[in-house]
Amino acid sequence: MGALGARLAAVLRAGDLVVLTGPLGAGKTTMTRGLGAALGARGQVSSPTFVLARTHPTTAGPDLVHVDAYRLSDPVELDDLDLDWDGSIVVVEWGRGMVDGVSDSVLDVEIVRATGGAAVTGDAVDPDDVPDEPRRVVVSGTGPRWQGVTL
Repeated sequence: MGALGARLAAVLRAGDLVVLTGPLGAGKTTMTRGLGAALGARGQVSSPTFVLARTHPTTAGPDLVHVDAYRLSDPVELDDLDLDWDGSIVVVEWGRGMVDGVSDSVLDVEIVRATGGAAVTGDAVDPDDVPDEPRRVVVSGTGPRWQGVTL
């Protein structure tokens, strides 16, 4: 998943909104780590579940803003985070249905993890650190930003 994030970094620019969807342990944060590494993001890219959003300055251009919308109950709560939507690359985990209306262009990444794999239980295991297993990833861009862009 990290390698896919690095590949996506090559096409992203300031103002891009990336929505990551998938179950716990699908690799959303791992993908964002790969994206951050490719952009030269400072600081550890980790799940912002409890702080909701982290901004990582990069060496390659716009900041990477990593948002975890899992605990948000209403899209209006995203406004309270005062994110730089236009000047940053914003990646929102659990963002489907939460970012509608934020941008007319969205890169949607849906990760489907095979069932029957290793179980993730308790707080002792970081779901993004489960051993690699097959995943199906669907990347689709909507809106004018993604017209004519090959993903």
